[in-house]
Amino acid sequence: MKVMKFGGTSVGTPMRMKEVTNLVTKSGEPVFVVLSAMAGTTNSLVEISDYLYKKNPDGANEVINNLEQKYLRHISELYSTEQYQTLTRDFLKEEFEYLRSFTKELFTSFEEKSIVAQGELMSTNMMVNYMKEQGINAVLLNALDFMRTDKNAEPDPIYIKEKLTAIMEQNQGAQVYITQGFICRNAYGEVDNLQRGGSDYTASLIGAALNAEEIQIWTDIDGMHNNDPRIVDKTQPIHQLQFEEAAELAYFGAKILHPTCIQPAKYAGIPVRLLNTMDPEAEGTTISNVTEYGKIKAVAAKDNITSIKIKSSRMLLATGFLRKVFEIFESYQTPIDMVCTSEVAVSMSIDNSSHLGEIMDELKKYGTVTVDTNMCIICVVGDLDWSNIGFETKVMDAMKDIPVRMISYGGSNYNISFLIREEDKKRALQNLSNQLFK
Repeated sequence: MKVMKFGGTSVGTPMRMKEVTNLVTKSGEPVFVVLSAMAGTTNSLVEISDYLYKKNPDGANEVINNLEQKYLRHISELYSTEQYQTLTRDFLKEEFEYLRSFTKELFTSFEEKSIVAQGELMSTNMMVNYMKEQGINAVLLNALDFMRTDKNAEPDPIYIKEKLTAIMEQNQGAQVYITQGFICRNAYGEVDNLQRGGSDYTASLIGAALNAEEIQIWTDIDGMHNNDPRIVDKTQPIHQLQFEEAAELAYFGAKILHPTCIQPAKYAGIPVRLLNTMDPEAEGTTISNVTEYGKIKAVAAKDNITSIKIKSSRMLLATGFLRKVFEIFESYQTPIDMVCTSEVAVSMSIDNSSHLGEIMDELKKYGTVTVDTNMCIICVVGDLDWSNIGFETKVMDAMKDIPVRMISYGGSNYNISFLIREEDKKRALQNLSNQLFK
């Protein structure tokens, strides 16, 4: 069985829902479908929550009313029979009455999670009703019945596999199984969400639980590209990536995928394909455990980077110095992207500067601190093992005219990273494309 995930844009209109139905049923084989909320819905639900936090029920009701009218307009476009129009209209009225109920009571963070979850619940109900109207044997499975996180807010794969396997046995024989992406329950039974990776994470967890043949992530672009198509001319889709390569690209700027979400598929050895709902025949990108040896695959960029350098001839070589420095970042929950050291200084880069002032105050206890903002990390990804002689020369030659603040290589066999000024980003990306992907 294949798992197919469709994002908000892919189910953003009645026409798109019909197109997704055609894609899902084209092979005639049983499939498991994961859906996001319709495009724009989650933003509206977050806005409703924001009004409720600010104790403005009138503002919340206005957004609820506008969203309800948008959904009700979709009914006549999506369904051709009075039976399914009425069925879906009644369901949506219950949904929006549920949302209005929050304007009449004390609002907490737990209620926010319940509000945001309604987007996926609405899109999946609308889709399964449409499929049933078309005579398709479709079954709706509520993700809240099997998708759960543990006390560390991480997915609980044993629980997910056990519950989902039992639910599938109770619903044998369907052609299409549909569930919600993103949403789950936490260890205490409360409505929650997977946060990182969202619906992609759901698809990967389900694929691993069912030992799926393949996990397909359908979006509105044809897979990962070898550079940023918004900045660089003549980029090309990457047809094959190793899981580690895909994770590096995702972490360093490729927005199509979150680096965490493919981990369950990686550990289960299940290939992930990134496909385009607007161009279903495009090959897309396949991510698997297969490595193409000695090949540079892509370039990515990560913006809004801050560089921090601490210099201390007295302290740097002292036992425990680096530990003390890293503990400061840990105490402010600020991850470090790159690290470079010398005899008298250590430089680090971060992408979250919300606690920069406090971090600098702490670091000044141990040395002289300097900060550079508006920086960018350029990441070159591929099979870059040190035994592949000569690739560094190609990369460095492309960067010869770009001022480089830091270089990181050796922490991974799959990337070499450069810290540069954001103003040099476009030139660096174009130079790398010209040099590496001729």
